[in-house]
Amino acid sequence: MKALKRIALFIDSFFENFAQVSLLVMILIVTVQVITRKLFNHVFFWSEEVTMVLLIWFSFMGIAVGFREKLHLAIDSFTVKLPPSVNKVIDKVVSVGCIAFGIYLVKYGWDFTILMKDSTLPATKLPNSVFYAVMPLTGIMVCIYSFLQLLGIHTNRHKGMEEGGH
Repeated sequence: MKALKRIALFIDSFFENFAQVSLLVMILIVTVQVITRKLFNHVFFWSEEVTMVLLIWFSFMGIAVGFREKLHLAIDSFTVKLPPSVNKVIDKVVSVGCIAFGIYLVKYGWDFTILMKDSTLPATKLPNSVFYAVMPLTGIMVCIYSFLQLLGIHTNRHKGMEEGGH
């Protein structure tokens, strides 16, 4: 069981680090692009496409981390007035809804990835599926985090990030 937890933490940390590195690389590419365009009137042909791919991957990995940290949108102004037993039921319903959203991402993300594998991006010649491949991956992560939360296992690794909470 300990080995499984270690593997899960490694995968989880990999995706979180990937999101952070992609944000850093995206910032560097955009900065270089602006500097070279303004100073040398030159733009790297690949910079916009690579930045767009990184932005999409960063965003979807952020979605998965947000589910892990329970940062998804919640309106607590009504539920804080309810008894704790009702809030536990609401939390279970929310977890099931999140699992359904994860399944949606897996199914339609996979469908889009397969559909777009034969077309390519104009500048880099990467397959268009690079935009969509992150969707099923994010869906799997969302399902895992939501299932663990449904079982009452806390998935947040960063203390103090969530608001409210029941």
